[in-house]
Amino acid sequence: MTEPTDSDAAAPLRRRLRFRSWHRGTREADLLLGGFADATLDRLDAAQLARYGELLGNEDPDLWDWVTDRTPVPPEADSDVMQLLLDYARSRGRK
Repeated sequence: MTEPTDSDAAAPLRRRLRFRSWHRGTREADLLLGGFADATLDRLDAAQLARYGELLGNEDPDLWDWVTDRTPVPPEADSDVMQLLLDYARSRGRK
Protein backbone atom coordinates (compact mmCIF):
# COMPACT_ATOMS: atom_id res chain seq x y z
CA MET A 1 0.00 0.00 0.00
CA THR A 2 1.07 3.54 -0.54
CA GLU A 3 0.74 6.76 1.37
CA PRO A 4 -2.35 8.91 0.74
CA THR A 5 -2.07 10.62 -2.60
CA ASP A 6 -5.27 12.62 -3.01
CA SER A 7 -3.41 15.14 -5.14
CA ASP A 8 -2.83 12.50 -7.81
CA ALA A 9 -5.03 11.35 -10.66
CA ALA A 10 -6.69 8.73 -8.44
CA ALA A 11 -8.44 11.32 -6.26
CA PRO A 12 -11.63 11.44 -8.38
CA LEU A 13 -11.78 7.64 -8.40
CA ARG A 14 -11.40 7.55 -4.62
CA ARG A 15 -14.29 10.03 -4.28
CA ARG A 16 -16.51 7.94 -6.58
CA LEU A 17 -15.67 4.72 -4.76
CA ARG A 18 -16.33 6.35 -1.38
CA PHE A 19 -19.72 7.59 -2.62
CA ARG A 20 -20.61 4.16 -4.02
CA SER A 21 -19.57 2.57 -0.73
CA TRP A 22 -21.84 4.81 1.33
CA HIS A 23 -24.84 4.56 -1.05
CA ARG A 24 -25.38 0.85 -1.55
CA GLY A 25 -29.07 0.44 -0.85
CA THR A 26 -28.97 -1.43 2.43
CA ARG A 27 -27.97 0.19 5.69
CA GLU A 28 -25.77 -2.74 6.69
CA ALA A 29 -23.80 -2.55 3.45
CA ASP A 30 -23.56 1.24 3.72
CA LEU A 31 -22.05 0.98 7.18
CA LEU A 32 -19.69 -1.85 6.32
CA LEU A 33 -18.46 -0.61 2.95
CA GLY A 34 -18.63 3.09 3.79
CA GLY A 35 -16.64 2.59 6.96
CA PHE A 36 -14.15 0.44 5.08
CA ALA A 37 -13.81 3.08 2.36
CA ASP A 38 -13.23 5.85 4.89
CA ALA A 39 -10.61 3.79 6.70
CA THR A 40 -8.82 2.31 3.71
CA LEU A 41 -9.20 4.03 0.33
CA ASP A 42 -6.51 6.64 0.90
CA ARG A 43 -3.95 3.86 1.35
CA LEU A 44 -4.82 1.84 -1.75
CA ASP A 45 -2.81 2.07 -4.94
CA ALA A 46 -4.41 2.39 -8.38
CA ALA A 47 -4.61 -1.36 -8.98
CA GLN A 48 -6.21 -1.94 -5.59
CA LEU A 49 -8.71 0.85 -6.23
CA ALA A 50 -9.67 -0.90 -9.46
CA ARG A 51 -10.15 -4.20 -7.60
CA TYR A 52 -12.27 -2.43 -4.99
CA GLY A 53 -14.41 -0.97 -7.76
CA GLU A 54 -14.90 -4.48 -9.14
CA LEU A 55 -15.80 -5.72 -5.67
CA LEU A 56 -18.47 -3.01 -5.40
CA GLY A 57 -20.03 -4.47 -8.54
CA ASN A 58 -21.27 -7.41 -6.48
CA GLU A 59 -24.70 -7.48 -4.91
CA ASP A 60 -25.04 -6.48 -1.25
CA PRO A 61 -26.42 -9.88 -0.13
CA ASP A 62 -23.44 -11.64 -1.74
CA LEU A 63 -20.94 -9.30 -0.10
CA TRP A 64 -22.67 -9.68 3.24
CA ASP A 65 -22.69 -13.48 2.96
CA TRP A 66 -18.96 -13.48 2.21
CA VAL A 67 -18.13 -11.16 5.09
CA THR A 68 -20.23 -13.17 7.55
CA ASP A 69 -18.92 -16.55 6.32
CA ARG A 70 -22.36 -17.72 5.19
CA THR A 71 -20.81 -18.55 1.86
CA PRO A 72 -17.16 -18.69 0.81
CA VAL A 73 -15.70 -15.86 -1.21
CA PRO A 74 -15.63 -17.06 -4.83
CA PRO A 75 -12.20 -17.16 -6.46
CA GLU A 76 -13.05 -14.34 -8.87
CA ALA A 77 -13.79 -12.00 -5.92
CA ASP A 78 -10.97 -13.17 -3.67
CA SER A 79 -8.23 -10.54 -3.79
CA ASP A 80 -6.00 -8.56 -1.50
CA VAL A 81 -8.74 -5.94 -1.28
CA MET A 82 -11.34 -8.55 -0.30
CA GLN A 83 -8.96 -9.72 2.41
CA LEU A 84 -8.63 -6.14 3.64
CA LEU A 85 -12.44 -5.92 3.78
CA LEU A 86 -12.65 -9.20 5.69
CA ASP A 87 -9.99 -7.99 8.15
CA TYR A 88 -11.86 -4.70 8.56
CA ALA A 89 -15.13 -6.55 9.23
CA ARG A 90 -13.47 -8.83 11.78
CA SER A 91 -11.94 -5.87 13.57
CA ARG A 92 -15.38 -4.29 13.85
CA GLY A 93 -17.03 -7.46 15.17
CA ARG A 94 -19.07 -8.07 12.01
CA LYS A 95 -17.73 -11.56 11.54
